[in-house]
Amino acid sequence: MNMDFVKKLPSSTEVMVQYPLSESLKKTVFERNKEIEEVFSGKSDKFILVIGPCSADHEDSVLDYISRLRKVQEEVKDKILIIPRIYTNKPRTTGDGYKGMLHQPDPTEKPDMLKGILTIRDLHIRAVAETGFTCADEMLYPENHRYLSDLLGYVAVGARSVENQQHRLTASGIKIPVGMKNPTSGDLSVMMNSITAAQHSHTFIYRGWEVNTHGNPYAHAILRGYVDKRGQAHPNYHYEDLSQLYEIYAESSLENPAIIVDTNHSNSGKKPLEQVRIAKEILHSMRHNEDVKKMVKGLMIESYIEDGAQKIGESVYGKSITDPCLGWEKSEKLILDIAELL
Repeated sequence: MNMDFVKKLPSSTEVMVQYPLSESLKKTVFERNKEIEEVFSGKSDKFILVIGPCSADHEDSVLDYISRLRKVQEEVKDKILIIPRIYTNKPRTTGDGYKGMLHQPDPTEKPDMLKGILTIRDLHIRAVAETGFTCADEMLYPENHRYLSDLLGYVAVGARSVENQQHRLTASGIKIPVGMKNPTSGDLSVMMNSITAAQHSHTFIYRGWEVNTHGNPYAHAILRGYVDKRGQAHPNYHYEDLSQLYEIYAESSLENPAIIVDTNHSNSGKKPLEQVRIAKEILHSMRHNEDVKKMVKGLMIESYIEDGAQKIGESVYGKSITDPCLGWEKSEKLILDIAELL
């Protein structure tokens, strides 16, 4: 094979033994995740915000950001349920560039996968211990999900992964809500097929085991916009788009119909300041139609301490090194505005 085998990495079980959860943290995870589950099952009418950096880069600034979210969560707890983004894997269209904390715990140094595995687990543990939040991460590599499976509150399957069989089948064996994004082409049938697959039971090979999954009733749609053949970005968050997806869901036999709308990516044309306007338009659509209101469970927002993005090595604290984000002051105001509008 045209590859070098650098080192044998520990199994997820070995890592969990080395970095275990205390009984009190296990209780926190269980209670928090039950609260999230109840939104997707319809037992709770709270509005979910999956919010945070495009990609987790530095442990100190990520935890600083999440601690700020904790304070805002207390102000809006009657209406909003915040799920911080700690995205430790970064998909790259060409394969080049920073691939996330799993690959590079320090973005300025060479990849170190062992250190990365331990770092991302430590970060998620600290988030639960210090803030009480169970967080969201993207399942970019299905076989790596087990390193964090006892810690997460929400999982997203990205636009480039949603057609992949292993992602769909692994999602069917996850207990927490899994959001399936529409593909970059915008084909909603692809997304709906992925949700169907994730809600059904399957037998397949996972991490060297033959496994049986029981299906995930909380697999749902994430609308993130799309790109046409000319490379132009198009949104799919407008009222007509939400109504169309409601009709598609109504004709299906899927459990717990739900939508999370991603306010960035192709919906904003990667203009992060537009997320404020987009979020408020979605809330207006929800007020206009009770069916849409019932189905839209929340928003996904890319936000960090500082507005925009920077190149690796510029070392601006709390500023994204991948996609541009909405800064903290604007994000805090947006969260409070959403609570007022709900």
